[in-house]
Amino acid sequence: MRYFAGASALNFSPSLLLQCSIRRRKLEAIGRRLVMTSVNSQSRSRESGGCDDGIITVEEWRRWGPVSPFPSAVKQIVDDLKVLECKLDAQIEFGGNGGKLQGTFGDYEDKKHRATYEALDDPEKKFRFFAARQIACRLLGSRGYLCQKCWLAMEDCMCSNVKPCGLWKRIRFWLYMHPRDFLRQNNTGKLLWQIFGPQSATLCIFGIAEDEEIMWNEFERAGKSQVCCLYPNQNSELTLSVENAFANSTSKNPGSSMSDEDKTLHFILLDGTWNNSAAMLKRLKDHAKSVWGDEDLPCISLATGASAMHKLRPQPSWDRTCTAAAAIGLLSELSLLPQFSSYGLDKQADAIDEALVILLDSLTGRRLRMGRSITRKVRNTISIR
Repeated sequence: MRYFAGASALNFSPSLLLQCSIRRRKLEAIGRRLVMTSVNSQSRSRESGGCDDGIITVEEWRRWGPVSPFPSAVKQIVDDLKVLECKLDAQIEFGGNGGKLQGTFGDYEDKKHRATYEALDDPEKKFRFFAARQIACRLLGSRGYLCQKCWLAMEDCMCSNVKPCGLWKRIRFWLYMHPRDFLRQNNTGKLLWQIFGPQSATLCIFGIAEDEEIMWNEFERAGKSQVCCLYPNQNSELTLSVENAFANSTSKNPGSSMSDEDKTLHFILLDGTWNNSAAMLKRLKDHAKSVWGDEDLPCISLATGASAMHKLRPQPSWDRTCTAAAAIGLLSELSLLPQFSSYGLDKQADAIDEALVILLDSLTGRRLRMGRSITRKVRNTISIR
């Protein structure tokens, strides 16, 4: 701008001067918008629990879905990352596949965390450290980018389209989620507490001590007979269909005989990949043995087929389904049994199904905008005849 101020106006045509004036006003307007955007961004950071200084409050933690206090192991890693950021004078950056730490900071931190991990001699400590670091990095990397309720990018937020629905008071879902599925945009388990609320569909993160303690305290209080795991564990004699699991119910109206919260039916949904679910089930069995002296948790297999998410998320086979679809299948099959038919479980299943379609539409719309394929990848299969 100093160049124009120091030149004679006689050297330029009126039209050129007009164009320059218009361009200057546009640049000034853009500058004002950028300043306002920065101010608003800082304001949102303060409102979201102090994103600027790296502190994660209990309130912020719970807005992501958990009901537990902010885990001490996760807090320690967040604090260490922020100290390291100051020490290296390098900003924490996330990106690439899985939102991993990037750049010089990422390289240095990777070596540091590997050394810490290898120094741990107890497998349980190693596992808890792995889980805590996964959660810490996902929390820091998602701030200001993902919606804290639906875990979608802010511009794709679907919260206004999801309709809350009450879950029958004698059923409680436990989303036993692998750390690598926490804050994944295409995760479907998150829909359950969006619809039913965190007290009816509670998130428990695999390997996070505070979450697992809350879940097992509830199971011990309820008793083993009131706890089931949804998993097609064909190798267990306790794997039952929904009909067989509840066929011997002594009351045609279980709600009338359940006078206290201890009679709530607790259903565990393993929310992770099929490879990870085996380790998750083993951990549940090991803990069940320490509590009840028997590692065989009752497992229920469902008759449901592929869910709508098969269009975007490849599964090992078409007979395997996503977490939300498993909940739909359970409620639908229970609603067909006489003793459960009067509690509106079919309508509660429909509420999940509607939310699943909304999630699919949001993910599909994002892929289209980004020029990515919306066709499910077909895996090679061997047909034995």
